[in-house]
Amino acid sequence: MKLKSPVLRKSGFSPKVFLLTLSMSIFVFSATAFAGTQTQQSEQDSANSAAVEQSSPTDTATIQSDSVSANSVNETETETQADTTDQAAKEDTVFNDAASAKSEPAGEERFSHYRNDIKRGERFFRGLLPQNNKQESCASCHNILPSDTLNWNPSALDIANKYIEKDFAEFKAVVMEPSGGKMAEVHKDYSFADADLKTVKAYLDDLSMRGPAPVKPTIDRLLLFLFLGLIITWALLEMIFFRKIKYKAIPLIIFLGVFSYQVKMIYEEAVRLGRSQGYEPEQPIKFSHKVHAGQNQIDCKYCHFTVEQSKSAGIPPTDLCLNCHSLVREGTRSGKFEIAKVIEATDNNIPVEWVRIHNLPDHVFFSHAQHVNAGKLDCIECHGEVAEMDVVRQVEDLSMGWCLDCHRTKEVQFVDNNFYESYEVLHQQIKKGEIDKVTVDMIGGTECMKCHY
Repeated sequence: MKLKSPVLRKSGFSPKVFLLTLSMSIFVFSATAFAGTQTQQSEQDSANSAAVEQSSPTDTATIQSDSVSANSVNETETETQADTTDQAAKEDTVFNDAASAKSEPAGEERFSHYRNDIKRGERFFRGLLPQNNKQESCASCHNILPSDTLNWNPSALDIANKYIEKDFAEFKAVVMEPSGGKMAEVHKDYSFADADLKTVKAYLDDLSMRGPAPVKPTIDRLLLFLFLGLIITWALLEMIFFRKIKYKAIPLIIFLGVFSYQVKMIYEEAVRLGRSQGYEPEQPIKFSHKVHAGQNQIDCKYCHFTVEQSKSAGIPPTDLCLNCHSLVREGTRSGKFEIAKVIEATDNNIPVEWVRIHNLPDHVFFSHAQHVNAGKLDCIECHGEVAEMDVVRQVEDLSMGWCLDCHRTKEVQFVDNNFYESYEVLHQQIKKGEIDKVTVDMIGGTECMKCHY
């Protein structure tokens, strides 16, 4: 291939070498990133394996037994023969180690056996065992992975966290002889052998210690961005060096179109850094606004009782929940599990760690009292139809543009509102018929210092 640029021709530049180098660089970068990810995952697995092995009750008992035996022998030998204490202790320690090795499998073998129990327990939980299983699997009711819809049954992680400190007898009683009406109806035909149920308990204990498997991020958009970058590189090389295409405008059009789409992708990703529209996190308690605010018609201000006087709407304390749930201890769909969380938190004086959904940047001032009390706004205007949501999500993007659009179009309840009595000029204009309404921007709602100061 001939170069048409005399400067590049004299410098010895080769487009083929350039493209080969670019391709090798991308390959090396991708291989390095993949290797780093695999190494990090391997280290994490090793750390988790060590944690589980360390937490094995057999290991702990064996270590304590060896320690007690060694200390006992040392004390006895010290009282009888001081000059042979060290030798006797060493011989006795060797003897104890040999006896322990005969009665107990080595550490790696014990750990492997424990891991096999966990894997077998997971198969039972998912309904893969026994082979001729005709009953509903545990996983059909209790989610192992997070779900985007509300499942009233407790998740596998919830069950694991609750019963990790319980012994097998108590766990068996809950599964085979449940006290709750809903759970008793579902579990009435269940039959598990103790050995199989113990493997399920081992799987749940391991799940509680390790936590759920991390959700791997998708890289579809990243791969698309890199592919578009290759197209841009080809278009530039075609326009400057190759010049194989007869119509010169074609690579230019491709370059402009692909580059514009890349800029659009960068803008969208940058905007997402500060906005959380559609955010719908899983909460520590499955509280349904659809049931409480919708079906039971509980006023929003009953729970969020600081909304008219405070900057924040507030999170209701669990004592407020007990105004109803001191009597209502079992839900028609959720059973006793979720309500028991509220009662346990109240009895132990432990606050429920709710996950905040609507969150503004630190440099933005927002007051619920200003909007709800003075502005007479309804909750649904910002939060959407919460009374129809089982799981609350952020409906609006809460961007500055969205706020300003509202301030420019929203009519203020100006008449018979004591908060706006000081705006005498506007009151006079209304009386004279010069204006028929007052919007938020007319009383300074679009001034920067109203929200940023």
